[in-house]
Amino acid sequence: MGRINVSILYIVIPAYNESENVESVVKGWYPVIQRYSSNGNSRLVIIDDGSKDNTYEILQKLSSNMPLLIPIKKENGGHGDTVLFGYRYALNNGADYIFQTDSDGQTNPAEFENFWQMRNEYEAIFGYRVKREDGKFRLWVEKILCLILKFQFKVSVPDANAPFRLMKESYVRRYIDIMPEHYNLPNVILTVMGAFYQDHVRFEEISFKPRQGGHNSINVKRIFKIGYQALSDFAEIKKNAEKLEVERIRGCHIS
Repeated sequence: MGRINVSILYIVIPAYNESENVESVVKGWYPVIQRYSSNGNSRLVIIDDGSKDNTYEILQKLSSNMPLLIPIKKENGGHGDTVLFGYRYALNNGADYIFQTDSDGQTNPAEFENFWQMRNEYEAIFGYRVKREDGKFRLWVEKILCLILKFQFKVSVPDANAPFRLMKESYVRRYIDIMPEHYNLPNVILTVMGAFYQDHVRFEEISFKPRQGGHNSINVKRIFKIGYQALSDFAEIKKNAEKLEVERIRGCHIS
């Protein structure tokens, strides 16, 4: 696979107790970052969220022969907190495009190319899991989430939280600060803001396999806890977003 010099791409992947999956996930995504290495400036960033297994040690070993792989270890804060950490890392290190996926092997690296080819046409391209193979409960949770978003933000999105998304740096930067620093559902907000403000975004169908190994750290109890907190968080984030829009309009009038 030949290298193509393009804008700087950061692939951000959170990981927690993924010793059974992380090596195959890295080997699946590393050729992608090599192909779009932008003269060696692009990076595959995998953030270990305080794993209790040897996920980070596996990443360190792999990185010795993969110079574009950046393993980072942080204190445990949950999936959303780790995704936000990765986004901020990418923004602070010069990313032009940020792509996010997960470390459980449910997404297909081969489907990235289609997203990349459309990158200049949209501010963000979000995966849409038309057919999910990770269980009916997860599908039910996603449908309930989309109904809540429709009630709170008065917009409809087909898939709010798919871990397969390519976003311009400017898009992530625009909305990242309206969320609490350690927010649990950053991808949901990044999705719904695009619909709420009618940004030029697209939903593209992706496949979604069952988890390839290990256990999901977000259990039923955790899902309901996050959901309950989200109800109050959504209202506050909406206020922050409206304030941001007012400031943006004022800025346009001044300029």
